[in-house]
Amino acid sequence: MSRLLFVLLIASVVSGWALLVVQSSYADALEALHSALPEKIRAWTVDPEDQIFDANTIFSYIDGAGEVYRAYNMRRCLSRRYSLPKGPAIVLDIFDMGTSADAFGVFTHDQDGEEMNLGQGALYRPGWLSFWKDRFFVSIYMEEESTEAELAVRELGKTVASLIKKEGPKPRILNELPRKGLRPKSIRYLHHHIVLNYHFYVSDENILNLGPRTDAILAEYEQDGERARLLLVKYPDRREAMEALAQFRSHYLPDADSTGIVLQENGKWSAGAVKGKLLAAIFEADSRKLAEDILSNMMKRSPKT
Repeated sequence: MSRLLFVLLIASVVSGWALLVVQSSYADALEALHSALPEKIRAWTVDPEDQIFDANTIFSYIDGAGEVYRAYNMRRCLSRRYSLPKGPAIVLDIFDMGTSADAFGVFTHDQDGEEMNLGQGALYRPGWLSFWKDRFFVSIYMEEESTEAELAVRELGKTVASLIKKEGPKPRILNELPRKGLRPKSIRYLHHHIVLNYHFYVSDENILNLGPRTDAILAEYEQDGERARLLLVKYPDRREAMEALAQFRSHYLPDADSTGIVLQENGKWSAGAVKGKLLAAIFEADSRKLAEDILSNMMKRSPKT
């Protein structure tokens, strides 16, 4: 018994030390970036104090969207304001998401805007620039639009992107998406059913068992003028994928035929299938043929996750 307790104690110490090392690495990376940020951008100078938020305190800063960042496993957020003596400020927010996959996921949550060659993907909308690089998601917005403020925002974005020295990989589940008919700007990477429902409502309940241990991609397809949505979910093992498929069929496709395809009341086709650890769900296909084609193309692809 004493030997078992000793082993458990050592395991506890090691796991606690590993957690501290991980937390320290997150802090060190953000602190290094923080210390290199410019004090001035064009006519705007930095405010006296920056702010740091974690996954709990983020709600005190952005009460509406805080849950989105938490759904992507946000670690910390650095917020800095650049001000004029008299006039609107420019606000820089740098989110350390922990992984490049989750930084990419936050970026895909809103894909409206003009594409820019910045970081690993950037978008500019009137008054707001966002981009991702490595495990960081960066948001820069001006409190009031002007030509000079836009130039400052774009310049600040380039500076911050240059300070993030490496790039990170995109989620590997992207490799499983069939390419035929894919609309790239429709891609959303997610873990949480609340985020899924934001982009396409499925159910108030988490019938697909989405969570931190699952990766999911929602995307739109268009072929010969017909459209459909595809949701791919990767589970830790095939058993969990099959359990999720059974729940999905029971709640969403109760009238599906033996192939798992059903014509919904709105005249659209839906379907569900599993390949290995992957669950594929088709929503609102304009025809049965399109639903079958997308599923068939997904099933033919060799596993890459």
